[in-house]
Amino acid sequence: MTKRPAIFLDRDGTLIEEVNYLSRVEDLRLFSFSAEAIERLKDAGFLIIVVTNQSGIGRGIYSEADMHAIHEAIQNELNGAIDAFYFCPHLPCDGCECRKPRLGMIEAAMRDLGVDRENSWMVGDKKIDVETGRAAELRTALVLTGYGTQHKVLLDDAPDIIGVDLGEVATEIAQIANLEFQV
Repeated sequence: MTKRPAIFLDRDGTLIEEVNYLSRVEDLRLFSFSAEAIERLKDAGFLIIVVTNQSGIGRGIYSEADMHAIHEAIQNELNGAIDAFYFCPHLPCDGCECRKPRLGMIEAAMRDLGVDRENSWMVGDKKIDVETGRAAELRTALVLTGYGTQHKVLLDDAPDIIGVDLGEVATEIAQIANLEFQV
């Protein structure tokens, strides 16, 4: 299998507007720039893989079926552009291997989809997203939407890119990819 670079993408606050424990499709709001950003990254040759902590399932706030309905709605709005969704339903105190900043979701996606780690990125709005990317030996980007502005000052290590939003970050990543891959 030929390995492809990927964008590991946080969901809430990065791709969609932050809604505390999003549980209903009718509360889903894709950022206005998300579709174009995802298209730009796909055109640059990246797989798009959403990796998201969803402790609302473990807390009993919503069901796994509710989350899947939200992911289906995201796919519909993005014309099926997301290559895969990986989620952790566990509570932070559960100590599971899949919850960010641990690497279970990233490692599973790399195995399942044949990801080229060296040319892949982790993009999110929280310190935990940057830490996950660093731990996985990925390039990292922080968006200032969602919790990004608050978390920017909490970072121990600067990400490779800090952008106003996913649109700006996607433009920078696509430019880097075009230079490196001669797409």
